[in-house]
Amino acid sequence: MKTLTADANKTHRKILKKTKQKEAILRVLKNTMSHPTAAWIYDEVRKELPHISLGTVYRNLRLLRAQGEISELEIIGDCRRFDGDTSNHYHGRCDRCGQVVNIDESMSKRLDWGISRETDFTISEYRLEFHGLCRDCRKLETKE
Repeated sequence: MKTLTADANKTHRKILKKTKQKEAILRVLKNTMSHPTAAWIYDEVRKELPHISLGTVYRNLRLLRAQGEISELEIIGDCRRFDGDTSNHYHGRCDRCGQVVNIDESMSKRLDWGISRETDFTISEYRLEFHGLCRDCRKLETKE
């Protein structure tokens, strides 16, 4: 049986420990359909916990991601964003305003199967990002 070192044991306890800061951050993420940055999350959590620091938000986002409670998106050409929906799903990014939205289409099992067959690579997850114009920017473009 493998035993944890003192540092690893401390980190493991920190990940599992429930705190009011971690719970507030998770609540904010679960209650938004947007894919916010850490700064946006910080501003929202400060409404409930005015003395929370940005460092605490970043630290708890890392812990929540390690626990599998949230997803971290590395959107090309943008700062990192976070998602309270951890299920596999697609994202769309507006080329004009930068908004990130969920694309509500079922994940393609054929894509998984085809890539696995061609490359002999077992896929556990993937992220697919679509680019284009959101509804609001498309309306603006037609008016211009």
